[in-house]
Amino acid sequence: MDKLTARLGMLWRYIRRVSGDDAYERYLKHQASAHPQETALSRQAFFRRKQEKKWDGIRRCC
Repeated sequence: MDKLTARLGMLWRYIRRVSGDDAYERYLKHQASAHPQETALSRQAFFRRKQEKKWDGIRRCC
């Protein structure tokens, strides 16, 4: 049963990674290791910035 639980955990982490669901957790880990002197964004501000970055460059219709 432990093997199954471990495999399901690995699958769950993979799905979260591929879907971007763990993006904020990965951002916090990176922020803490690479930029410890800076204050990390809140979850809401992080996703707002991510959406703005994704959609800000689109300047066309259809």
